Amino acid sequence: MTKKTCAIIWSWFGWLASAILLAKQGRDVDVYEKNECLGWRASVFEAEWFRFDMWPSWYLMPDVFASFFESIGEKVEDHLDLVKLDPSYRIFFDDWEIVDIHWDKHRDREAFEKLEPWSKDTFFDYIDKSEYQYHIGMDFCRKNYDSLLDFFSRKVAKEWMKLQVFTSMWKYVRRYFSSEKIQKILQYPLVFLWTSPYDAPALYNIMSHVDFNMWVFYPQWWIYALVQALVKLWKQYGVRYHTHTPVDKLHVENGQIQSFTLWWNGDSAWQKKEADIVVCNADQARAETTLLDLQRQTYPTSYREKKMFAPSGFILYLWIDKPLPELSHHNLLFSKDWEKNFDEIFGKNKQLPDDPSIYICNPSKTDPSVAPDGKENIFVLVPTPNGITITPQQEEEYTKKVLRLVQDYTKVSIEQKDILYKRLFHVKDFAERYNARNGTALWLSHSLMQTAVFRPNNISKKVKNLFYVGHNTNPWIGMPMVMISAQLVAERIKKRFG
Repeated sequence: MTKKTCAIIWSWFGWLASAILLAKQGRDVDVYEKNECLGWRASVFEAEWFRFDMWPSWYLMPDVFASFFESIGEKVEDHLDLVKLDPSYRIFFDDWEIVDIHWDKHRDREAFEKLEPWSKDTFFDYIDKSEYQYHIGMDFCRKNYDSLLDFFSRKVAKEWMKLQVFTSMWKYVRRYFSSEKIQKILQYPLVFLWTSPYDAPALYNIMSHVDFNMWVFYPQWWIYALVQALVKLWKQYGVRYHTHTPVDKLHVENGQIQSFTLWWNGDSAWQKKEADIVVCNADQARAETTLLDLQRQTYPTSYREKKMFAPSGFILYLWIDKPLPELSHHNLLFSKDWEKNFDEIFGKNKQLPDDPSIYICNPSKTDPSVAPDGKENIFVLVPTPNGITITPQQEEEYTKKVLRLVQDYTKVSIEQKDILYKRLFHVKDFAERYNARNGTALWLSHSLMQTAVFRPNNISKKVKNLFYVGHNTNPWIGMPMVMISAQLVAERIKKRFG
């Protein structure tokens, strides 16, 4: 029996993981990446002798990664050198107070007690409920749904109501804690879901279980080590991959893709290729509108115009010619005016935040291989609106502003003479490098009506052999969740094609 051929276009972890799963099903798999490096947002870049991880090196929800590797008969520890971070991350407040969050909720409870007296018992109650809801939520995430009727069965609806879906994270956290600092600590994970605590449903309090009951790990040699591990497994299963090979068009006949046009790097020319199955890990809005004719698109333009897209980011990649002992591996600086900051990002009058929240990743604190002694290789991220234009002059002015704020919060001074190398990456770069709509960092944000079954489905309604994987579809965004997304789409394909 001839193997079914499968083409996977544009890469991130959903793409990396689904390639292995489909190859294990006995399919002939080719993957196509338009950029020079596999991993998409989780790739690396080199300039002169400097090398940078292009994405924050947060390795959260280790249970999900372990489960994925087990599903393919592997152990994650055989492929990654995982280091447990302690502290998990460090928070700098505007009054110079520093709070370290550890993987031990008993130690973290003491930190909360200092911020809000008599909050010890409240803290444990909050975290225990977060853990309970985490397990319910993960059960929802591991299923394919074809309609709301599938989702809202009597049993599912009963469990769904336990997830606090009809109140916002902002309101939910305030029920438990009056300390503004604690409220920010518990709401900050929404930044990684690229949404606002004023819009996100309180079901995302499950991330507090991830924060306080699980450990934050770091894979030595950055998150890209996970990309390399998955690519190594590809080779065992015969998966072929092609970089510098963008897909230009999907050709549909009789309701299914017959072929697709791509820039074939080997011949430096446009060519047509055939495949029985196509899996798309691209930003779905861009993929449907550029790769498919209008009548083949599952979602009309009006659907996308009503959606709230995730913000973009203003990123500084910096190689610093001195040690920065004040910083931990992961560092968070919170805006003074929380509500104003989110309004500048998500509101109607989008602008570069005047008083932004800032994330700093300093991996050389943990991994000596990423920078020589006495130097630091840091990643600075400011969540910003999508769809805005940033001029060269604004780039320079905002860079100075961000570094000034870093000094104000952390007492870490980074002057021009300290910077051996600098690269900026923001809205236009997300749009150009990742084909991201409006330069969004991760497509749809996470309001209630853009979560789980309410996100776009992983199967095309108009094209029989076209599937979607990754952060564009259910369950939601984040590296662990797109690993689950890969498992879900593999189940879809097996059910349809055997």
